[in-house]
Amino acid sequence: MQLGTGQRVVFKEFGETPVESIEKFSSLEPMDAPDPQALGDTEVIIQIKSASIAWADVLMTSGQYQHQPKPPYIPGNDYSGVVAGVGAGVDDSRCRVGDRVLIDFTLAGPRSLGPYQHAGGLASYAVVPQQAVLRIPGSLSFDQASNLLVNYETAYHCLVARGQLKNGETILINGATGSTGVAAVQVAKLLGATVIAVGRSDEKLALVKAQGADHVVNSSAPEGEGVRRFRDDVKALTGGNGVDVVYDAVGGETSLESMRCTAFGARFLIVGWASTPNVARGKGLRGSPNANQLPTNIMQMKGLSVLGCPTGIAVAKDPSVRPPRLAAVLRWADEGKIDPFVSNVYALSDYKKAMLARWNGEIVGGSAIHP
Repeated sequence: MQLGTGQRVVFKEFGETPVESIEKFSSLEPMDAPDPQALGDTEVIIQIKSASIAWADVLMTSGQYQHQPKPPYIPGNDYSGVVAGVGAGVDDSRCRVGDRVLIDFTLAGPRSLGPYQHAGGLASYAVVPQQAVLRIPGSLSFDQASNLLVNYETAYHCLVARGQLKNGETILINGATGSTGVAAVQVAKLLGATVIAVGRSDEKLALVKAQGADHVVNSSAPEGEGVRRFRDDVKALTGGNGVDVVYDAVGGETSLESMRCTAFGARFLIVGWASTPNVARGKGLRGSPNANQLPTNIMQMKGLSVLGCPTGIAVAKDPSVRPPRLAAVLRWADEGKIDPFVSNVYALSDYKKAMLARWNGEIVGGSAIHP
């Protein structure tokens, strides 16, 4: 396969905020094509066709995400493409030149921990180990494949491994219009739950309803600032009982109001805090001086189980949790039971626009950048 000169996005240092990082410390640079003759025995060249931009990709640019790549780095955790070259020892059963594949973000790219952390998806090419290469399941497009693993593994870990969501239960999903939110809606429906999706835009929530949500609730206050009292809507939808599970990827005021929507003994899943991204200091400094706070009195009186759901950290602490999770997501995709929704597509030259759109909450579900 003939490979030409490409491009890559590079973040040279962490900014105080993702906006500062994107505007001041990133650039689009020329990239030489990898030399097939220089490949290690089990290395693979990927000609990248699509890379997603999720919330973690954006938060990572300021070092406020729990996992920090070492600058300078190429962003893009989830991506897909075509095998363009293989080392002499690569197993044919793993991949061959021309195969449509996606990359395991735990083994290559900025969220990985080993020697392939430099192999991010916002580039024309990546050199990765064969263990990181997975054939695209089912009939997924490149864009859908690049929005599969991070989003749906997050949903699986939160809803199945931690939340133990059961057939017939009712779940409230905050941040339902985001990339992991739409994935959570689809997985919750697959598990047989009734889904109440919460967001801040009627237009976006209509798209989420089309993805399977049973009910949608707009949490925006009438004047457009803050969170309105939506517990009454949720209680009405549940016959006064409240929900069995809350999937909370938003934090802040939304968390507090959602806690008031629960039934006695409900499970409250802490997935993220998109509404309060400044809980940690910028520029890669550690600590959480602006940590979110939740009311222990409500937890006590409602008998709640409040469960932290860190998808990546859980694997680092116990690698055995990953194989069944990955297998389930790939199987569901192969069987057509999950269908990643991608609403926005950008050229690599528009990476700043794409990242800022995610940061500003303008994207419903997944997004894709085409190198």
